[in-house]
Amino acid sequence: MTSPQLDAQGTPSLAEMHSPCCSRRSLLGLFTGLAAVSALPGCAQLPAAAGPSAAASRIDMHHHFFSPAWVKRVGVQHAIQPVLGYDHFKNWTIDRDIEAMDRGGVEKAYLSVTQPGVWFGDVKEAAYLARDLNEFGAGMQQQRKGRYGLFAVLPLPDMDATLREIEYALDTLKADGVSLLSSYDNKWLGDPSFKPMWQELNRRKAIVYIHATAPGCCAWNFQPGVLPTIVELSSDLARAMVSVVHNGIANDTPDVRFIWSHGGGSIWSQRFLVGETTESLAAQAPANSRLHHFRRFYYDTAAAADAIHMGTLKMIVPNSQILFGSDYPWAEPAKIAQGLEKSGFTPRELQAVYRDNALKMLAHKPAAR
Repeated sequence: MTSPQLDAQGTPSLAEMHSPCCSRRSLLGLFTGLAAVSALPGCAQLPAAAGPSAAASRIDMHHHFFSPAWVKRVGVQHAIQPVLGYDHFKNWTIDRDIEAMDRGGVEKAYLSVTQPGVWFGDVKEAAYLARDLNEFGAGMQQQRKGRYGLFAVLPLPDMDATLREIEYALDTLKADGVSLLSSYDNKWLGDPSFKPMWQELNRRKAIVYIHATAPGCCAWNFQPGVLPTIVELSSDLARAMVSVVHNGIANDTPDVRFIWSHGGGSIWSQRFLVGETTESLAAQAPANSRLHHFRRFYYDTAAAADAIHMGTLKMIVPNSQILFGSDYPWAEPAKIAQGLEKSGFTPRELQAVYRDNALKMLAHKPAAR
């Protein structure tokens, strides 16, 4: 098996991104030390391991990571059209990541994809980039024992590659779950073409982390001078939630543990929930009703750690469904914690949000094939 050709920065050329990933089925056998990690595609030598601070106890369920090959590919895209957050991608390092976790009292962070993800219009490239990120994340876990979990990246919208990556990530890499974006190529997550993926994830009782993105129509400059983070990401997350519930995916996947980023985005202001919520906020939601699903979903606190967002969320869903999430490197875990301290939680509720809710949700591991 030939190794990828590297450029001067030590990352694969764009042409190499279309070739098969190296060390696939033998990856676990390679994870025996630092040399093994440096052999991962697109993976630079990782810094020496460091333990958590004595005060660390929070579990960060919304935490991003970036492999060198992925950053390089996003840089190519950035030269064509601005990519939101590109400076964060370039400047991110594992050392800085761990330092931010320690400052914020984070014991463990679960790594997940962020926009723009791995889909740039080419099926082979998306599969390569997803595999590269997943192996890089697995390498981080090996080098920083106990500090990271992994929600594997999937190469949607291609279904064959997605099903292969689910098998590889959960069975070989032993990932804790998978991570998706809210839409792909103007298809939201309840699209019928994604049904085989949901069937497999439900069979495995998988955790599915879903991060907001902007749809293809509105990724940049849709409203001149207004960043996509202001309106489009929250709105697209709401579209994905409506798609999953309205198209029956939520009914068909009772064993999937959904985690939605950013406190659910703008879903709580949508008419999709009007009527059900106003009439039954204090009552038990009927089985398989819209409200039933929204109450069984989990939500993280990233970009929502304030009294308004958390107050609205707590009116509709139980405290048990709220998970600490920072959105690092866009936000420091410590800043999110500071916001939550002022958001009307009792000490017991905060303890649940910071740690206990995540531990309960994580207790059931994905099923092997």
